[in-house]
Amino acid sequence: MQIFINTYGTYLHVKDDMFEIKVREDKTKPVKINHIAAHKITSFIVSKGAAITTDAIALALRHNIDIVVVEKDGHPMGRFWHSKLGSTTKIRKRQLEVSINEDGLNYIKSWLVKKLENQTDFLNDLKKHRPAYQEKLEHRINSILELRSKINEVEGAAIQEVAESIRGWEGSAGRHYFEALAFCIPNAFAFKGRSFRPAKDAFNAMLNYAYGILYSRVERGLMLAGLDPYVGFMHRDDYNMKSLVFDYIEPYRIHAERFVFRQFSGKKINKAFFDEFNGSVSLNAEGKAFFVGSYLEYLDSEKIRYAGRNQTRMNALQMEAHKFANALIEKA
Repeated sequence: MQIFINTYGTYLHVKDDMFEIKVREDKTKPVKINHIAAHKITSFIVSKGAAITTDAIALALRHNIDIVVVEKDGHPMGRFWHSKLGSTTKIRKRQLEVSINEDGLNYIKSWLVKKLENQTDFLNDLKKHRPAYQEKLEHRINSILELRSKINEVEGAAIQEVAESIRGWEGSAGRHYFEALAFCIPNAFAFKGRSFRPAKDAFNAMLNYAYGILYSRVERGLMLAGLDPYVGFMHRDDYNMKSLVFDYIEPYRIHAERFVFRQFSGKKINKAFFDEFNGSVSLNAEGKAFFVGSYLEYLDSEKIRYAGRNQTRMNALQMEAHKFANALIEKA
């Protein structure tokens, strides 16, 4: 279970070897107190404004529970991890080698090809139920598939030789994709394309929040597999840049996109879920409360077919991360 702490003034500490969470949502009401056993928790996602004792941090570390501190929009700022990563350094050495050779390029190609295939699969699903937009959707599907072929066919001795071309093709595919989604969104929440930080509309605000949660899950999956989230293949190795997380998340972005689109197309979204300030839009406390529970159920409980079996989306991601780590050292 993943615990979200996003109420200002929440206090997380330890009592009787269990986590105790104290929440005062309203000064006129009594404090709410919850006790949760450590073995039931996989992670805490904590917004700024909460207090955590060192005893709570230590209990989390002993039980391999990561504590993620996030921005208002859900983007991870940092996290607490046990100092012992519990994996062979051989994996991380191989990451460094692969980041500067042809293997790194092949991994990037495979992740981006899968991302674009996920996009066209989604648009094909939408096309079946939207006859008025079939021609527009078909045009963008074909454009994305052409760009997918370019990425799949590019060759080089290392990612650095072709990274600029790949970024250009991926960016063009993204513009086609979000233009297509924009056709299908209810008019009350229409948007003009992708906007990051800050979001310029409700759809992008919720999508950014969904991506933020997914970033933290991908980082956790990579680290549990023994991989270094900072050693990526295509994204720049800037200071404090979790390059591998940004590389590896690409084929999994579809989870956030499908879920968020489902909320809007199903007319479940209320404008009261969002705050606007100086042209930017953000998900407020009411919106987060609506969003988080069902999104986590979608990631952690709903089943998909993976490797011939029914698995949750996050179990499938974790197993793929282990396969990736094992493949690195098998080629050594």
